[in-house]
Amino acid sequence: MDADDRRHEILSVARRDGMVTVTAIAHTLAVSQETVRRDLRALEELGLVRRVQGGAHPVESAGYETTLAARARRYVPQKTRIAAAAADLLGEAETVFIDEGFTPQLIAEALPENRPLTVITASLATACRMAGRKTAQVILLGGRVRGGTMATVDHWATGMLREFVIDLAYIGANGISREYGLTTPDPAVGEVKAQAIRSSRRHVLIGIHTKFGSVSFCRFAEPSQFEAIVTDTALPSAEAQRYALLGPQVIRV
Repeated sequence: MDADDRRHEILSVARRDGMVTVTAIAHTLAVSQETVRRDLRALEELGLVRRVQGGAHPVESAGYETTLAARARRYVPQKTRIAAAAADLLGEAETVFIDEGFTPQLIAEALPENRPLTVITASLATACRMAGRKTAQVILLGGRVRGGTMATVDHWATGMLREFVIDLAYIGANGISREYGLTTPDPAVGEVKAQAIRSSRRHVLIGIHTKFGSVSFCRFAEPSQFEAIVTDTALPSAEAQRYALLGPQVIRV
């Protein structure tokens, strides 16, 4: 197996599993760990992976987006903490938009059950999880369902959102950048997120540390539009301060 074939295989495993470890892939490909590290450096230079301690995870781009199933396997403890901290920002909100994605699902589960809430979402999984609550009224946005994320998009979804005035929107992004703002690979997804922001009075951005510095295809918002950004402590405090200077409170948990 030459270098190109080996790197293709590494990238395929990373995208399938949500992460690749140096030890495992070296064993699978019967090469040295140093060879794998060189391959990961090469893939990182191409913007296809981001290296972490002991391995790397795939970078979402204009042409690639991880599935909901893959997201549900990565950084679950950190995402759970992020969700709990984000839910604590609910305040007096009675109507809440919850974005597509795994961390937003965790936010839905963390919202208090002892008060009435109206939850608007494009996520089929979130709608199903919340529908059983006696205190929750769930509105599922209509539209085309994207198989990878199990969420609705297109004019049906944005048209419904335009009719609402929402107290609080919990928004995720594939990339979070001070230079390029919030980005996502799919224009249809970006428009749903943008309309949710336009229809909401308050906005909270949630994202694992790996999203910061990543840039995807479609810009849909700026960090300055959010009252808070909730992430994990792996985002360096100095970088968190740079985002805070743009306006939002940055909460690291």
